[in-house]
Order: sequence, then C-alpha cells, then structure tokens
Amino acid sequence: MKNVTIEFFHDVICSFCFPMSYRMRQLQKMMPEVQIVHRSYALVKSERDFEAMFGSRAAAKIEILSHWEQANQNDDLHRFNISGMHKAEFPFPASMKALTACKAAYFTAGDAGYWDVFDALQNALFVQNHNIEDLDIINECIRQSGIDFTKWEQYYNSGDTKEAVEKDLLLANQYGINGVPCLILDGKYQINGAQPLTQIIKAVRGVAESKEKIASEGAACRLDNGKINCD
Repeated sequence: MKNVTIEFFHDVICSFCFPMSYRMRQLQKMMPEVQIVHRSYALVKSERDFEAMFGSRAAAKIEILSHWEQANQNDDLHRFNISGMHKAEFPFPASMKALTACKAAYFTAGDAGYWDVFDALQNALFVQNHNIEDLDIINECIRQSGIDFTKWEQYYNSGDTKEAVEKDLLLANQYGINGVPCLILDGKYQINGAQPLTQIIKAVRGVAESKEKIASEGAACRLDNGKINCD
C-alpha cells in the first residue's frame, strides 16, 4: 500500500473538532506511516461575524453551547464542561487569534507543534472554560506545549504567519470545504465530520489501496448561508 497524506482542516472553536483530534491522534499511533498536515479553517473570523450570524455575540454563545451537547455525545471521552461555560462571563471567542497561534506553532515546531498547541487551546476552551482570545491564556497554552516560546512569539506577531492562515482558508475554499472537521486524503478524497475511528481507518486504507472510497458525512460545524450550524 502507498502512504497517504491527510490534510486535517479544523478550527480551534469547533466543538466537533475536539473529538476528531483525539481520534486522529489514535489513527497516527495505529498508522504512523500516514502523514497528517494541519490546516486552518475559520468559522468566525471577527466579532462582526457573530452579529451577522446570531444577531449578537451574547446570542451566539447561547446557541453555540447547544452544539456542545451534541459534540459531547460524539466525544469518546465526554470531556466538555458545558455548565462551566454557561457560567463563564467572557463572550464566545472568534477563530483568528487561536488559529494564528497554531500556525505560529507550526513555524516553530512543525505539524507536531501545531497539533500540541491546537489541542491545548481546545482543552482550555472546552474543558477549562478559558477565553482563548485572551493573549495570557494563549501564552499559557504555548508554554504548556513545550515549544520555544520566544521563537513562537516572533512568529505569532509576524504578518507572514497571518498570511499563512489566510492561505489555508483559501485552500479550504478551493477544496469546496464548508465545515469542519474535514479530512482531505492525498488532495483528492474528502471525509466530512467527526467520523468514528473505524470509518476513518477504512477510508485511509481504501485510498492507500488506490480505491476511490469516501466515508459518509459525520457530525460537523458548517457555514450555511453565513451562519454556523452544528449537527
């Protein structure tokens, strides 16, 4: 079988990306020959997007937390602290600061660094109920990840890093992606949503054996007519 490259498109604020990242780590352990490349996808680029999608940022938090209920059922470990987030006083975070932090981690420590920071930020939001738009929280996640903080900070403040995030968003558009999590296998085959691990493995093996096999759609957060909808 040939080796397979998977482009893993995800957003730090995407609830279904949290269980999917856990499964992708399991996949990597089971199939170390698979190359996993991390790509950014922004469900909410700015505060204005919250207003356009939900009417207000406060209304956005209420609706998005209803998505967490379904995502927690999808999560193999049921890690979501939903009650804690209801009590948290900060508004629901937008995507770009955290995505930039992840991309800066990639330039600092490769895809492994990106992944560690991505998981740390998601855990900070979904489990610890921290505001991942707060730079102090982002910095703490970077330090927890163990990558070179000084080097990361230089990349985080670089316009080239922000441009690299935008290039990922453009690539997602070229692939026709309108929701995450989403996997692109060898640049051709698309797997949508937080699929069971067995289904992901089946799809990867199918592509590795040069069979055009695409998994059915799983639970995801999508942009439909300018609004976030989660299964």
